Amino acid sequence: MRARTIGLMASFIVAASLTGLLAGPAEVALPQNYQATFNNYLDVDRYDRKRVRKMYVNRAAHDAAKAGGDLPDGTVLIMEDHDAKTDADGNLVVGPDGRLIALEPVKHVFVMEKNSAWSTDNGNWDYAWYQGDGSPRPDAKYAGCFSCHANRAERDFTFTYWKFVSDQQK
Repeated sequence: MRARTIGLMASFIVAASLTGLLAGPAEVALPQNYQATFNNYLDVDRYDRKRVRKMYVNRAAHDAAKAGGDLPDGTVLIMEDHDAKTDADGNLVVGPDGRLIALEPVKHVFVMEKNSAWSTDNGNWDYAWYQGDGSPRPDAKYAGCFSCHANRAERDFTFTYWKFVSDQQK
């Protein structure tokens, strides 16, 4: 029994390390000019982090999802992090629309891409983390991406985009 437990643990460690090897900029590129060529489908105010997150999807995936289809191979979802504007005392400032005000520059860019050539714990999705200037984040770790998105298997491992599409179809 002990040998079996050790064997299962070793298998888990190998699988976890392979998943980590798949993730990152070597697999998932940051699309050039995405702010102009992708759809910005949602902005999320994160009061808890004093951030504004801008969500983007590539147009081909958006067209397929609007037509009621599954997210196709080649779907790219992007989440930009921006610091939110604060006053001199560090309190968040809201605009006339009641929303947080996103400051430039972009702080972080997180990319997830669906590719049928990949077999990950999250279907065919893989992840990458970039700095605001577009360079890969050198200390990025992806276990959190995989574990968090694993809770959304019934939504094709997505959070905001699946919700956006389902709300549009009502």
